[in-house]
Amino acid sequence: MIRILICTVAALFLANGAIAQEKQTAQQERMKTCNAQASKKDLKGDERQAFMSECLSADAAKKGSAKQTAQQEKMKDCNAQASKKDMKGDERQAFMSKCLSADGGKASAKQTAQQEKMKSCNAQAGKKDLKGDERKAFMSKCLSA
Repeated sequence: MIRILICTVAALFLANGAIAQEKQTAQQERMKTCNAQASKKDLKGDERQAFMSECLSADAAKKGSAKQTAQQEKMKDCNAQASKKDMKGDERQAFMSKCLSADGGKASAKQTAQQEKMKSCNAQAGKKDLKGDERKAFMSKCLSA
């Protein structure tokens, strides 16, 4: 009975290993290719490490789009700003969201004016306790004025 159990467990480990080998990620493939190149050049120690670093980053840069790289740079800058301001938790999250937005958190004057008008009209409609179609009509008139 114990032999059967041991054989079953061993078979599962072997099968699991075979499945894992089939599912190599793109990063593992790059690593394999760069490793083979380093071995061909007979590189050792720091030389090999420097070559591997350059090979892996160069390969990733070739595959990365310019847009992705720009977004990564923006993320890096925003992260640095948040760290500099020692932001944490919700405050950091709000800052990062605003910083990473399309306009970098610098809303145009026109957009801000429209937002202010919307707030004002909404407050007036609330004071007048307007609902449904009556509220829609008032908001439309107020915003177009």
